[in-house]
Amino acid sequence: MATDFKSIPVIDISHLVAKSDDEKMAEDEGVCEVVRQLDKACKGAGFFYVKGHGIPNSLLKEVRDITRKFFELPLEEKLKIKLSAETGYRGYQEVGDNVTKGAPDLHEAIDCYTELKQGMYGDIGKPMIGPNLWPSNPENFKVVIEQYIDLCKELSRKIMRGIALALGGSLNEFEGNIAGDPFWVMRLIGYPVISKENHHSESENGIGCGAHTDYGLLTLVNQDESITALQVQNHSGEWIWAPPIPGTFVCNIGDMLKILSNGLYESTVHRVINKNPKYRICVAYFYEPNYDAAIEPLEICVQRTGGVKKLGQAVYGKHLISKVTTNFRY
Repeated sequence: MATDFKSIPVIDISHLVAKSDDEKMAEDEGVCEVVRQLDKACKGAGFFYVKGHGIPNSLLKEVRDITRKFFELPLEEKLKIKLSAETGYRGYQEVGDNVTKGAPDLHEAIDCYTELKQGMYGDIGKPMIGPNLWPSNPENFKVVIEQYIDLCKELSRKIMRGIALALGGSLNEFEGNIAGDPFWVMRLIGYPVISKENHHSESENGIGCGAHTDYGLLTLVNQDESITALQVQNHSGEWIWAPPIPGTFVCNIGDMLKILSNGLYESTVHRVINKNPKYRICVAYFYEPNYDAAIEPLEICVQRTGGVKKLGQAVYGKHLISKVTTNFRY
């Protein structure tokens, strides 16, 4: 469980980004300081902001803007890329289609995944087979989002190299059989204004996304700069706001990294409540292990936690399927 943190730390990762492919990066004083801060944040809150990440703020804004333009379209236009089991759980969901622990979430979204082809990963790959569904309007949507995905994937790899060092491992501890061919998930999310006029009852408490943990290794959240809606739960059960900081990502670790760290790092519970009178955009990129990776505590982490494996093994693809097949209202 996360500690009794009262705020989310901000980490300048520019040294790590600059040195991430230098085999001697662990000897760099600036990198060592970033690694120390990552270790403290992952142990304490399981959440942290990153600045100095190298992705232009103009692109962060463009991604949010193009997502907003899609959600402003008439419903019949958005439903042209509607999500279903037949689409490999890719595509658009209306407000209330997504559920958390059985309760409808007050958001609409587009889900995209690494594309799987017939026969990949055997039975555990079957539910996720299919291409991503890209809208034709806005016309440059696919180009912008795919460029963004590539940059997020590379940034996540670099951050994970820092986390590997923080755990006492080698630079490439998470590569190879763990995340040498990382799966990714992208959720483009719109949170409407919560009001009776929008047919949202007060009993729903304005929950844009119910309390949950993320599934994989690392999440990069690009949120609207003027709306505070993300909350993170500390050890005492308090909900701590994670307000937007322009030019940063909010990062958090997922279930698979918690297992790999043998519980040293926490996949912290979080939720979204949009009480702002404005429609909110959030674009979340999830950096995951290899789809068929068997995830279990790293030996270096077992030794740091008393020599006992506190957490069992999980196959990432099976974990993902157990979530996505119960996340929707149809």
